[in-house]
Formats: sequence, C-alpha cells, structure tokens
Amino acid sequence: MKTITLIGAPIEEGSGRRGAGMGPTALRIAGIDTVLAELGHTVTDEGDLKPVPARDLAKHPGANNLQTVAAFARALDEAVHDTARKGNIPIILGGDHALSMGSVSGMARHAHEVGRPLFVLWLDAHADFNSPVTSPSGNMHGMPVAFFCGEAEFAPILPRDRPLVDPKRVYQVGIRSVDAREREEIAEHGVNVFDMRTIDEMGMAHIIRQIVDEVRAANGLLHVSLDVDFMDPELAPGVGTTVPGGATFREAHLIMEVLCDSGLVSSLDVVELNPFLDDRGKSARILVELTASLFGRRILDRPTRAA
Repeated sequence: MKTITLIGAPIEEGSGRRGAGMGPTALRIAGIDTVLAELGHTVTDEGDLKPVPARDLAKHPGANNLQTVAAFARALDEAVHDTARKGNIPIILGGDHALSMGSVSGMARHAHEVGRPLFVLWLDAHADFNSPVTSPSGNMHGMPVAFFCGEAEFAPILPRDRPLVDPKRVYQVGIRSVDAREREEIAEHGVNVFDMRTIDEMGMAHIIRQIVDEVRAANGLLHVSLDVDFMDPELAPGVGTTVPGGATFREAHLIMEVLCDSGLVSSLDVVELNPFLDDRGKSARILVELTASLFGRRILDRPTRAA
C-alpha cells in the first residue's frame, strides 16, 4: 500500500475562463480521499494552496495572469518536491493545466536528487507546448510542457538552472488539437505523440505497454498528468476545452490499470475539471474512478453506480 498526499491547486487563471478553481472541491465531494483510503492506502489531504501573486514578475503581454500562475507554479514546485522527498505520492487536484508547470518541476527536482530520469505521461486533447511567442491566446494552461522542458523561459518563474524534463521522455496520448506553430515545436524537440488516429491504428494497450517498458528500462519515475478533455466530452463534459473524439471509458480505465500493474507511477495531476460545466458531478466521479483504477481498484471491484 502507498502513502498518498492530496494537494489542492484551485487555479483557473491559466485557462482564460472561470470555474476550474472549484475543481479540487468537486473531486473531494466525489470522494477521492475516501476511495483511496478504502483501497488500503494512507491518505493525507493537505488542503488547497493559496499563494500570493508573484509581484516580483512584470506582467507579460503574451502570458495572461502571469503573476498568479507563477505563484502557483512556485508553491507546487515546493509542495510536490517535499512530498516526494518524504517517499509519498503527491496527487494534485486541479485546477487548470498550468499547475503542471510547478508539479512536474517539483518531481523533476526529486528525480534528479535520487538519480533517476523523470518521464511524463500527458493524457490530454492538447499538446500544451506553447510559449508566449507561439500561443494564439496567451493562456498559460497551454504552456506547461514547453515550460518544464525548458522551452518557455520567458520569465524567472523558477530558477533557470532547475532540473528539466527531456522532451523525448514526454509521452502525449490522446492528442487531437494542436496549434500550427506548436506542431513544429513538438516535432523539433522530439516529443512522443500518440494522437487518436495512432490509438485507433495501434490500440491503447500496445501504446501504454510500450511506454511502460521504456520507463522501466531506464529505471525512471513516471508522472501522470490527466486532463478531463483526454476523454470524449460525451463521457466527461465538465471542461472548458472540449474536443470531440476523445478516449472512451474503457480505454481510460485500461491505461490506469496497466500503469497500476507497472508500479512506476510516482505522482499524478488531475486537471481542468470545471464543475460549473459538468453534468451533476459526472466528470468528477469519472476522474475519481480513474484515480481508483490507477491505485489498485479492478473492474470487478468497482461498485455499480445508481442510475
């Protein structure tokens, strides 16, 4: 059994719309702590981070709400690093995907200290490899992958000499919406992209097992970042960036069960849940079920939900 620390990150300023800040509360209401405890894990909820905006940073015309996003990045970098250093598994309850600027950076520091490479599994409809130079909107929830790979150093959000993630150790699964300039950046830096066509042609099981094998061969740590819009919006409507044609319920659970079997997952983000857009908590409940699968619940153990 594992020792898990829940860290709330009620950030919505990276997304350009309101609502994702309620995500951590919705995940708690859906029972994420109870479900993990029922599986036998030791669960501690550290509550929500409430950082003061980073006034030391000047506002940036291509990075909306930079001061608030930077404050969350710094707070999460510290909280996640401290949690991992103690041997616990941090689960970050989001909040929009800009939070991964801090969570992945914190895990990269920990991985560097223990002498193991960090791999990132990015379950998302979007590649999030923009910078202020390439982003059409300036919304920072589209920049975290470029940031933790060291390709978006437009402001001193975190130290420049921090450990970074090698783009070739980033696996993006479920991608189906990529900006034109972003596509060029991904190809140039060697990010591993498995879009929905690739999934249809190769099969989800083959792809995830291939990723697991590569992480295991390198004795790596694996950070999983799960965006609600990874799944089809018919299944999980509670997100502000819906893209049709996402992963099915069965595919998402298969990923989590294979990852659980691997024993490689060291940290998890659950992001972009917007309860204001959800259907009676449907998306929140699905995210909790997927988290349960990642930490040991099997299909035969899942209780039948009331209609």
